[in-house]
Amino acid sequence: MSDSENRPAGDARTAPVAVWQILEKLKGQDLLDWRLAPVEGRASIEERNLDIGFPFGWYPIVMTKDLAVGEVKPLRYFSKDLAIWRGEDGKVRMVDAYCRHLGAHMGHGGKVHGNLLECPFHAWRYDGEEGVVKEIPYSRSIPPQVKRKCTRTWHVTEANRWVWAWYHPHDVAPLFDVVHIPETSDPDWTDYDVHEWNVYGSIQNMAENGVDVAHFKYIHGTANVPLGELRWGDWGRGADVRGKMGTPWGEVDGCISYDTMGPGQSWTRFTGISETLLVACITPVELDHVHARFCFTQPRAQAEGERAGVARAIIRDICKQFDQDKVIWDRQKYEPNALICEGDGPIAQFRKFYARYYAKDADRPEGENVTPIRKAG
Repeated sequence: MSDSENRPAGDARTAPVAVWQILEKLKGQDLLDWRLAPVEGRASIEERNLDIGFPFGWYPIVMTKDLAVGEVKPLRYFSKDLAIWRGEDGKVRMVDAYCRHLGAHMGHGGKVHGNLLECPFHAWRYDGEEGVVKEIPYSRSIPPQVKRKCTRTWHVTEANRWVWAWYHPHDVAPLFDVVHIPETSDPDWTDYDVHEWNVYGSIQNMAENGVDVAHFKYIHGTANVPLGELRWGDWGRGADVRGKMGTPWGEVDGCISYDTMGPGQSWTRFTGISETLLVACITPVELDHVHARFCFTQPRAQAEGERAGVARAIIRDICKQFDQDKVIWDRQKYEPNALICEGDGPIAQFRKFYARYYAKDADRPEGENVTPIRKAG
């Protein structure tokens, strides 16, 4: 009789658990490719109840180091094509991608002219703050329609080695700020170790995962995961989970402390075995597609010292758990009237809190067209 046949039916290591079956076959480059590959044959957005819109907040867009002065990049987030650039003054600007002239995508082949974005088609030059056309080099005049605001400009800021963009479906100004995390600019901490995924699901389902305590046994194989001391703020939330942790050097007091500010900024500090900061960068691309990047940094003395192997093992284990969740998220449906039972964790409380990030019609500027969306929560 095999080992798997000897295990109890509720043991998450048994063969029928699809998550483990899929991942045990993936190693090295195959695993990295799987993390980013499209998921074929998944159900539609409507069938999965994912047509609930995007929650508003600050979202990580591109790493600061990856956007040089004078550089333009095309992006796609929030179901929109975008163009982002860094002007000669070092400031980042972002606008909707399409030129109002003849529709060229300004992120592909566009140029930085001073601090303006120059369209690659006919060199119309856009201001990234006013959203107007400032110059048309071959014309003696500028059409009046583009001398006033003619394209969406985005609120952007830089923090924690990232460029962040504020998303709100009604283009409302930021309601809170990005939190600056001191370790990210501390020279005694390592450069980011970045791991990347495409998740073919919704940011709502991903966010609920943290308070769904029951899944930790069946997806991650843990005996139990305490909720810890939950914190609920106006725009942010968090928790501290404390406990004894076994190490090669004996048992130590450990803590996992996570915080969020809005739906797009999340960071977790792991202490006890090897100090680790995870900056989780989660940005929706489409209603059924989320771009996830995990940025790890650790004290150089630990990451490059005699316990470097332990430090690397912690990062591997965190990524492994995200891999396991991705298998579910890629095909998960959103259940607006979920049947919650004892032992599930505070999912209903979480949904009530998270609903604040979905814009209401009352937030819509006067005269803006109304596009109905399904309500979350």
